[in-house]
Amino acid sequence: MRLLLTSAGIKNTSIHNALVDLLGKPIADSNALCIPTAGYGHPQGSPAGAWRFITGQSSTPMCELGWKSLGVLELTALPSIDEERWVPWVRETDVLLVNGGDALFLCHWMRQSGLADLLPSLRETVWVGLSAGSMVMTPRIGEDFVEWKPPTGGDSTLGIVDFSIFPHLDHELLPENTMADAERWAAEIPGPAYAIDDETAITVTDGTVDVVSEGHWKLFSS
Repeated sequence: MRLLLTSAGIKNTSIHNALVDLLGKPIADSNALCIPTAGYGHPQGSPAGAWRFITGQSSTPMCELGWKSLGVLELTALPSIDEERWVPWVRETDVLLVNGGDALFLCHWMRQSGLADLLPSLRETVWVGLSAGSMVMTPRIGEDFVEWKPPTGGDSTLGIVDFSIFPHLDHELLPENTMADAERWAAEIPGPAYAIDDETAITVTDGTVDVVSEGHWKLFSS
């Protein structure tokens, strides 16, 4: 997969251009599926939040970018649907737009649904994560971000990439997300970790990691 790991969606021209580069064609020629699942696991998540995400009325631009087609893939429904039905939906789409919320809840349902097992075969698909939708691809999220507790416990996620992510750096509505908080968080995380603000994203293509930013960010080395 090609990854665009954002803090708050496609917030600026640089991130928008990075998305088009990963797609290899215009957004208007690309088919998308959006995944709202993570929002249901977070204490502040709600059906209204999922609706805003899907209809492009949230403050985190993803679904309203002018896709050729847009569908909804709800992971909690997939275990009750034959794989012969839903796997082609995923294989035929150009991009997966993955909402924020709770990364551990999202990770659980990616595994339960079978989507996590499918990811390695989706070589041409672009994964666009928003906050928890980005964090789920990392090895660990850190205790600071544990809300929903998985049956197995811990803070481990999928480990598709080898670094962790601290999103929403210095957000005006999140006083606990200062650079000092990020430094303390990173000290408890093994391996490299990025703190990124809402104007920053991380791209991963064939193992190459690049930061795209019109804001500020920091890499904490292990």
